[in-house]
Amino acid sequence: MKKRILAALAALPLCFLLTAQAAPEVSVPSAILVDAATGTVLFEKNAQERLRPASVTKIMTLLLTMEAIESGNANWDDTVTASAAACAKGGSQVFLAEGEQMRLDEMVKSVCVASANDCAAALAEHLAGSESAFVDRMNERAKELGMADTHFVNCTGLDDDPEAAEHLTTAADIAKMSRELLKHDGIRKYLTIWMDTVRGGQFGLSNTNKLVRFYEGTTGLKTGYTSAAGHCISASARRDGLELIAVVLHAASSPERFEAAKTLLSHGFAHYALAHPEAEPVEIPVVLGTRGSVRVEPESREPILVEKAQKNQIVCETETEGSADAPVTKGQRLGTLRVLAGETLLKEIPLVAAEDVPRLGFGEQLVRLLRRVCCAGG
Repeated sequence: MKKRILAALAALPLCFLLTAQAAPEVSVPSAILVDAATGTVLFEKNAQERLRPASVTKIMTLLLTMEAIESGNANWDDTVTASAAACAKGGSQVFLAEGEQMRLDEMVKSVCVASANDCAAALAEHLAGSESAFVDRMNERAKELGMADTHFVNCTGLDDDPEAAEHLTTAADIAKMSRELLKHDGIRKYLTIWMDTVRGGQFGLSNTNKLVRFYEGTTGLKTGYTSAAGHCISASARRDGLELIAVVLHAASSPERFEAAKTLLSHGFAHYALAHPEAEPVEIPVVLGTRGSVRVEPESREPILVEKAQKNQIVCETETEGSADAPVTKGQRLGTLRVLAGETLLKEIPLVAAEDVPRLGFGEQLVRLLRRVCCAGG
């Protein structure tokens, strides 16, 4: 027996439903636009080309810092001491003095807002003992995230390292580590600071990411510039529950990178929406179970990207087994949620048991049988 339930549902993957949209026009050499929740690529231009990322590198530095904090290997109130090597970093900085101590949270704020190279290096040394050891962790984490075209040689993205020519990544890889960083809610309040101070109000910070002030919904992330890398940015923004990431590499000027990022983000918000699959409650009978039925639910409740124009045209169909034999194990597949557009199948989501249902013991089965016999005889 099959039970079929039709319900309005915007729950399908981009690869099945989304049709080709008119591509946004950006003149930068390399760029990509992705959905932060699903990783779906909405636009790309030379996104696999290996290029220098400048201070966008610090996304990985911040990611490892957040992971250390959340694993208990570091704390926001840790005291970080600046070494001579950290203080010698050039470019953007808060001008740490050798031996100066600053709380870890102020170091993180300085990296997020002012792109402070000295603070990035101090954090690396605090977490791994040395910048080189920290860079090894950066490369290990990149491999774990599937960043196959990335190789880091420092934690800042500066070109003053003797091996800086080998410090390379891609727009596509930057999007991957950007998605991962945005999973850590604790970093978001720092990424969206426009102006602030450190050292008890004695040193002012101004965000290098001008989108924080001038683009609606901006949630981060990080800018970068060196003469060899050009002007770079990984920009994220959220509107109506949809968060997008636009990566731009090697723009000719700072205004160009910001305009390109805004163009990509606005394109995404204009054409796509995020939906959350929800099926109507369904229960199926359980044979010889301690309970007579079991509730089934979608195996995945991850949000799904859809075209705005088609979001209200989607229906779903629930198909379940007529019954299940005990014992039933939580997570056991007992049906399928099919998502359709008209007659076209778009996606199948497994329906699984929401709970365990043990099998009746022999004595319980005998008691149940005797009760049925007695009831039938009466």
